[in-house]
Amino acid sequence: MTSPALPLVHVVRPPRVPSARPPLLVLLHGIGADERDLLPLAAHLDPRFLTVSLRAPNEAEPMGFAWYAIDWRTAPPRHDVAQAAASLEALLAFLAGAPAALGTDPARTFLLGFSQGAAMALAAALARPELVRGAVLHSGRPLPGQPAPAGGLAGLEVLVLHGLADPVLPPAQGRAIRDLLAPVLGPRLTHLELEGAHEVTAETLSEAARWLSARLG
Repeated sequence: MTSPALPLVHVVRPPRVPSARPPLLVLLHGIGADERDLLPLAAHLDPRFLTVSLRAPNEAEPMGFAWYAIDWRTAPPRHDVAQAAASLEALLAFLAGAPAALGTDPARTFLLGFSQGAAMALAAALARPELVRGAVLHSGRPLPGQPAPAGGLAGLEVLVLHGLADPVLPPAQGRAIRDLLAPVLGPRLTHLELEGAHEVTAETLSEAARWLSARLG
């Protein structure tokens, strides 16, 4: 199920507990995956959510899709900043149009991003905090050149999750997100480092589910 009125290819999972204006959860996959990658998580998250899993707009090598290309041949790897900016623009357009297109509560839009998807979720929440109630940033990093947030960020709340044994994006990258957000968010920021590598584990999924449900009331 998709909505042709919205940019970006996506799959919609309706809430298991229907309501007139359900909260919206938007899933953003990492590089090399697609819109089906994170969708199974929806079965373990709050049943009140209408869940949408997005496909990043750029094809990745050797498979899947990416929010922006990364050239691993350089040291450090080179990130395609222009692609990241274009993807962010598309993501913001999706978030702005989703409540009307999908019938969700515009005051309760949440993001859950993994790896590169977490970087995009962070960038979107900082660029248009009025569109995002909260964000779960799993195994991510700030976008290269991510500007520091300004202002109160419209009540945004953020959960940062990172595996202590992550060989792809070391825990220092999650701490970089923490350090970027802590001066502005204060107690609205939660940062957890848990056992695991570059992966969603039963523990991190449980923490994400608990955090999201608490913000729905």
